[in-house]
Amino acid sequence: MSKKIIVAGGGHGGIAAGMLLAKEGFDVTVYEKNKRDSMGYDWMDAFDATAFEDIGIPMPSEENYEPGANITFVPPSENTVISMPEGENTSINMERKFLYNYLIGFAEEAGVKFEYETEIKAPLLAGDRVVGIETEKGKIYGDLIIDACGCESVIRASLPEICGVQKTTAPNEKFYVYRALYDKASEDVKNKYKVYLIPNGRMGIGWVISDKSHSDLLIGEFEPFSEEEAEERAAFFREHNPVLGKSLLRGGKIVEIPVRHPLSLMVADGYAAIGDSAFMTVPLIGSGISNALKAAAILADVVISDESRTYSAEILWDYQKRYYKNIGFSMAKFGVIRAILPSLTGEQIDYLFDSKILTSDEMNISGGSLITVEPALIKKAVALIKDKGLRNVLLKVIGDMGRLTASSASMPNYYSRFKVQQWAEKYDSIFSD
Repeated sequence: MSKKIIVAGGGHGGIAAGMLLAKEGFDVTVYEKNKRDSMGYDWMDAFDATAFEDIGIPMPSEENYEPGANITFVPPSENTVISMPEGENTSINMERKFLYNYLIGFAEEAGVKFEYETEIKAPLLAGDRVVGIETEKGKIYGDLIIDACGCESVIRASLPEICGVQKTTAPNEKFYVYRALYDKASEDVKNKYKVYLIPNGRMGIGWVISDKSHSDLLIGEFEPFSEEEAEERAAFFREHNPVLGKSLLRGGKIVEIPVRHPLSLMVADGYAAIGDSAFMTVPLIGSGISNALKAAAILADVVISDESRTYSAEILWDYQKRYYKNIGFSMAKFGVIRAILPSLTGEQIDYLFDSKILTSDEMNISGGSLITVEPALIKKAVALIKDKGLRNVLLKVIGDMGRLTASSASMPNYYSRFKVQQWAEKYDSIFSD
């Protein structure tokens, strides 16, 4: 008899993991609160195209995506921008709705069943083991629950304390994001993808992207704001980016996304978190599609390899360990920067750009690391000596990067509840101290 896998929520990583497991004979059902045609935001997103290879499906045809553009970072004063160098770029821009249709098509072909318009209310527990989900339609039991419910997962939030899994986000660990596609008010722009740090004095980021048929605006802040306030903020971006039109084509909604380090404990008995549920986005930027798909391949491999078919925390720990080794610790470096961002002033960020303490080497997101602990970086810290506050911030970053390196080396090879929770507590403290 095949083991029953419940994918709670229709996140990209959960669907991909379900597809890979169904191919191996597992009984997989995805339970999603939205209607089928409401899956996915009504805009494009950039992600690493190599993720398709990781989950064993072909690249879509070229008419279904656009090549990714290189990022230009813009500080508050806009005096000195940092443009990423031209080179190999595996990033693509793809419509979210197309991506969902593409993934769901392969999942259904593999045998995955989908139950739409099913709201998940809580996990079902047998002691401290997750054994199913409670929905508005009743209780549903399974052998493994894959949590793809998103940033504020109701499954993760209701796990027993003894599991040690963080239940919710802390302040400044998620963005409230307004995303909208507008017409193009002009055609030619020098930098097609501009990311603003602390735009117009507001703590957060923004971007303006010039695509073939539209202009793309994102406004991300740590504090909630309304759609009306977003339109007011858009005036600043239009003033600085003539390409950004005023006619709303699509989007225009506010969503919540995690912008923090990956979840310190992703597994429990009968439970594995993936995608936004495990905070697999890139801190500061927020995109997590590629990381979630790559995580799906790791999770499916661990589950398929479990000869005991118990899907215990001891077995599933290998999923978390491999994810952190391949992706998670690189993302955690961004988390160190995210943790100190709210303490920086616009003037301090300008100084980092103007004095070339930050260059394209440090801002290289595609390389998976925003900053590295090298002797050259420590020498750069000397340049901050005139600004005591900024010097102290940079020294903290260097210290926290060192702690993160130690955390990587000390991550337990095998699951012991006491040892992994002790490790997770020390790891989380890097971003909160």
